Amino acid sequence: MFLYWVLLFFVLGMVIGSFLNVVVYRTIYGESPMKGRSRCPYCKKEISWKHNIPLLSFLFLKGSCAYCGKKISWQYPVVEVLTGMLFVWWYLVGSGFFLLVNTPFELVQPYFWLMVGILLVLVFVFDAWYGVIPNGVNMVLFGLVLVYRIALSVSGVMRWEDFWSAFGAGLALMGFFYGLYLLTRKKGFGLGDVKLAPSLGLLLGVGGTVVGTMLAFMLGAAVAMVLLLVGKKKFGQTIAFGPFLVLGTVLALLWSEDILGWYLGLLGV
Repeated sequence: MFLYWVLLFFVLGMVIGSFLNVVVYRTIYGESPMKGRSRCPYCKKEISWKHNIPLLSFLFLKGSCAYCGKKISWQYPVVEVLTGMLFVWWYLVGSGFFLLVNTPFELVQPYFWLMVGILLVLVFVFDAWYGVIPNGVNMVLFGLVLVYRIALSVSGVMRWEDFWSAFGAGLALMGFFYGLYLLTRKKGFGLGDVKLAPSLGLLLGVGGTVVGTMLAFMLGAAVAMVLLLVGKKKFGQTIAFGPFLVLGTVLALLWSEDILGWYLGLLGV
């Protein structure tokens, strides 16, 4: 039964991931995500249900359109698998992540983190493939986190001083990113990263924000070096920073205290 539920959540996550792909593609091209069946972006033919099964259709068709033979972007299976993994993690660990015992938060908290995870997947995909983080995604994420943190504070689960310090961390991070945006003449950083910052501060708090941001820069630098070495990028070219912010945020959520403790131990503090 355990493997059955793991498989069920993985499949459910891939189905949601397939819908996220539709949201991303149609948002980029100014279409409604709810508008009709999916079509091939090249030949415009409507995709049959049997050619639209998450991951399996991509593998069966060898990454090509069933009608015109054009290559299908790796975005589609990657997002489906990522979302499937998110749902499995949520089933195994995430439903008890930062588990609260105060009614009704013990019921709401798991779904809050699942929604945050889905929105972070959207941020990752939008920026990694299209180099943009839509205002709508940033607004929904910020609204969700802000309302939830205020609800925790009003009910006494979260201290108001912790709320305001987390809010201040988000504003400070936003100011820092905006400074980099101006310093790099609007090329090294995008406004999407600036607008994402307040949500990350509210999610992570002061210590987590520091850890998450440092990890994002370290991961971004490492990937940039690899891309330079293999010739995929040249000096002066930029890479999307949003995916590294997402990765840094996830790592900070899971292990920020351990990482801070390890780092302060190195400094002898």
